[in-house]
Amino acid sequence: MPNPVALITGCSSGIGRALADAFKAAGYNVWASARQPGDLAELAAAGFTAVALDINDEAAVAELAQRLETETGRLDVLINNAGYGAMGPLLDGGPEALRRQFETNVFALVGVTRACFPLLRRSRGLVVNIGSVSGVLVTPFAGAYCASKAAVHALSDALRLELAPFGIELMEVQPGAIASSFGTNAIREAEALIAESSPWWPLREGIRARARASQDHPTPAADFAHALLTAVQRTPRPTLVRIGNGSRALPLIARWVPRGLLDRVLKKRFGLGVSL
Repeated sequence: MPNPVALITGCSSGIGRALADAFKAAGYNVWASARQPGDLAELAAAGFTAVALDINDEAAVAELAQRLETETGRLDVLINNAGYGAMGPLLDGGPEALRRQFETNVFALVGVTRACFPLLRRSRGLVVNIGSVSGVLVTPFAGAYCASKAAVHALSDALRLELAPFGIELMEVQPGAIASSFGTNAIREAEALIAESSPWWPLREGIRARARASQDHPTPAADFAHALLTAVQRTPRPTLVRIGNGSRALPLIARWVPRGLLDRVLKKRFGLGVSL
């Protein structure tokens, strides 16, 4: 039997690269996607099938699916990992920032899965969607990101049922704080949006605090990857996996803490307990 094939998006660093390492060590033929030439060179040197992919490029996604068909004829695991976190006040970013966030974190996830469906059906494979606890416990200054991950969770529930007749399983993952470049990228997103002309300019330190929050006592990416690999190898597989610091506590807080109390806590945490 040939080695099982895994396609993992967003493997330049952090969670994606750690997942690529873990699945390769477990015997998978890992197709690892990234966008930058330097990252692709590192992935190829590490023994992965490195593929240049912008998940928002429908033609590139279709070309990759055709290449998988030609070179492997199968796809056992698809991990939809690529994404980013748009930070800042929702009204500062406006519809355009929200649209960009959903295009990458939501629409592209559906597009990649759709393109890979024939291969997944043939292999009776597994789709793994990387969501976030931020889609469960919504915080200020991350509204677009939280909304996109909540959408991923809802779509995952629908897809799990719709794919079942074809023998394709779906696993939703809700990470907590995981050591990665996510925080650095989130801070860059926030800084690009923060401006003196914004009504929220006096609260800019709260915006920065939210951008950094994903890296508060983070779980190592390698630990996350091995825990997810273990879940994938389990029989039966769980449909929902929570891994990382805060991944279990935060959903419990969102469910059981009264809304008024939670609002007060979040306002204090991110500097919103003032009148402007």
